[in-house]
Amino acid sequence: MKFVVATYGTEGDARPFAALCRGLMDAGHEARLLADGSTLGSARALGVPTEVLAGDIRGAFGSDQAITGVVAKGGGFKDTTRALAKMANDNAAFWLRTIIEAGEGCDAVIAAGLAAFVAFSAAEYLDVRCIGSGMIPITPTALFPSPFLPPRWVPRSLNRASHRFVNAMLWKAFRDKTNAARAMFQLPPRKAVWTGHPMVYGVSPNLLREPADWPANVHLSGQWLMRDSTWMPPRALADFLAAGEAPIYIGFGSMSGFDNARLLDVLVEAMAGRRALFYPGWSGVDAKALPANFFVIGDTPHDWLFPRMTAVIHHGGSGTSHSAARAGVPSIVVPFAGDQFFWAEHLRLAGIAPVAVDGRRPSVKAFAGALDFVASEEVRNRARVLGETMRAESGVADAVAVLERIVAG
Repeated sequence: MKFVVATYGTEGDARPFAALCRGLMDAGHEARLLADGSTLGSARALGVPTEVLAGDIRGAFGSDQAITGVVAKGGGFKDTTRALAKMANDNAAFWLRTIIEAGEGCDAVIAAGLAAFVAFSAAEYLDVRCIGSGMIPITPTALFPSPFLPPRWVPRSLNRASHRFVNAMLWKAFRDKTNAARAMFQLPPRKAVWTGHPMVYGVSPNLLREPADWPANVHLSGQWLMRDSTWMPPRALADFLAAGEAPIYIGFGSMSGFDNARLLDVLVEAMAGRRALFYPGWSGVDAKALPANFFVIGDTPHDWLFPRMTAVIHHGGSGTSHSAARAGVPSIVVPFAGDQFFWAEHLRLAGIAPVAVDGRRPSVKAFAGALDFVASEEVRNRARVLGETMRAESGVADAVAVLERIVAG
């Protein structure tokens, strides 16, 4: 079988699909990953064929860009949707053409991220199966609210309605440009968002219970990981880890736009000399201002690094949340936008993270309390047990088996 996978987002959004493509290839299939050029490093390291989708995701997180402003204002749904939709809408026609050209002769298109609506359209043009996918569960359910709304905002009785509302609003934001791109390929305009298609999520059923009210064609397969066997830690990092007790990891991935100087000052004071690894990511933090107990690192595989930590302080993205839980260590979550509040809440419900820390108004007291929480032996034991359970999952293999059944059926 031949699969074309189209997604658009940050490197953390593309990485799981690189693992999925590698799994498909190892099972004897062809797979190609289409994503922003700056996010394809993991795919190339795994030997996965790639194609660049037009755009500049990292530039969109620059200091003067709309997404940065969304983070600064607290990541509200309407502002987030508007900022993300602009990026996709500006490139809809280019993406559709690229996916169609890459998909010639394929058996299925896997659609995800900001490229999902265009990818569904490409599959329609190619007359092949389209399979929705992602790391964020958007299929309506009564079990939990839409991940794009802060959990405390939605009464339980409105959980299912919240998914339908959010999905409709997302389609409304993308609809005009998607239909304009479809017209270029003589596809009829769509009035309503796609429904009824298969969905395969790279989400752990041990971190997020699979809803009983989901259709049979929706699947949670576990986190998608594929270790790069050639990666070795830099000597300085290995020496730092060997020189003392397990440190605490601090990193906020692609997040920018928050008051990083204030947040870092608060973290330095709250850490009170504890050993820490700090990953600047896209934050723009001046790492030279950090004290000696902070060791600055570059891109480092989470599946290698996190098991060597005593706790992980992060932004709550789906991938980082899963990797920390899978490593068997507690989290302290500082969510900024989008689904990060959702994962912060589910880590809290699992008993392996305290109440999320407000990144816009960080305080030494809040972080000190959170650090006390993750140091508790009871919390650490819960994290170890959950990590063992998640490491027993076969996320990529299970997803490959599901995809084979969908296409063969």
